[in-house]
Amino acid sequence: MTVPLADPYLLPMAALLTAIGVTEIYRLGPAGNAFRQGLWVVIGVGAFSATLFWLQSDYRVLERYKYVFGVTALCLLFLPRLPVIGEPINGARLWVHVGSLQFQPGELGKIALIVFLAAYLRERREVLAQGRLKDWGPLLVIWGAAMLLLFVTNDLGSALLYYAIFLAMLYIATARVAFVAAALGLFLVGSFAVAQGTPHVRERVTNWLSPWSTHTVFCPANGKMMLRQSCQSYQEVNSLYSLGHGGFGGTGLGHGIFTGANGQQVIPDLNTDFIYSALAQELGLIGAAALLLLYMAFVLRGFRIALAATDGFSKLLAAGLSFGFAFQTFVIVGGITRIIPLTGITLPFVSYGGSSVVANFLLVAGLLLISHRANRQEAGA
Repeated sequence: MTVPLADPYLLPMAALLTAIGVTEIYRLGPAGNAFRQGLWVVIGVGAFSATLFWLQSDYRVLERYKYVFGVTALCLLFLPRLPVIGEPINGARLWVHVGSLQFQPGELGKIALIVFLAAYLRERREVLAQGRLKDWGPLLVIWGAAMLLLFVTNDLGSALLYYAIFLAMLYIATARVAFVAAALGLFLVGSFAVAQGTPHVRERVTNWLSPWSTHTVFCPANGKMMLRQSCQSYQEVNSLYSLGHGGFGGTGLGHGIFTGANGQQVIPDLNTDFIYSALAQELGLIGAAALLLLYMAFVLRGFRIALAATDGFSKLLAAGLSFGFAFQTFVIVGGITRIIPLTGITLPFVSYGGSSVVANFLLVAGLLLISHRANRQEAGA
């Protein structure tokens, strides 16, 4: 075994979440999606095993290549904007299409960004308090990249996720609330400015604030005048109906109502963006709450690993990975339940999507490596 002293609960929880996802994807159909998801799980487990084997001696070697990870993260985040391979889906440019392979490079970019921030903040956290521009330069580049990402991809959720990871790790490294408040203010101002010139982002916010309308509005999908809930906010509204239909105990696995009389899915993209709605209908409030508790337990173990780590890079890396996992879950569940505007990111381990599965298994590998080193040092002490 490569990490015999690692946290014993993380991998079983990740396996359970993956099993829930594959089961629900198979139930929603078509069967080919579940088969492809299973293949991606195998690839993810392979990447997980390779990472453990490659970095078992000392994963801190990654710290030497922080700028490589930083540049890689930016390249992956903006890759969907390239012509030919970049593919817009539902108005957002988050996907890359190469032949028959379709993936979301931002999922891997998230991991690279966390490694860069952990290494850079560990090295510069003392001098950042002095406010010198040369020390804040790379971090200001991240702010500018988040704003540019919001503009070029038309997706508020991805920009919010990456920037939230930056803010959380900045606070963990410096313990300065003022830095986080200033950076958050910059993001809010930038987001407002970008939203004014980006109709897709502005439409998402409008759908969040007013998903139902009593008067007809222009529907860009067909050029007709329709009620908002029949066009722009169709997914959000039917997702809320699905949540309500589940009640406390749910309809039962396999007994949810997701297709209309014509056989088409009532909620488009059900097995990706809205799989939580399907699970909440069939498992009810009790099952949906249990699923969220499982996510909370995973995040709790991640932060316990961060606390147990003995060096700054390991602490920041574990905290960043754990926070990124937690915030991504919040963003998608919060969008479905109308806490925040709806976004197109995936529910970790559960949603259909190969790049997300692989990235999350890499995340688990990183936490296990950190946990193993911390426990080994404690046992040696």
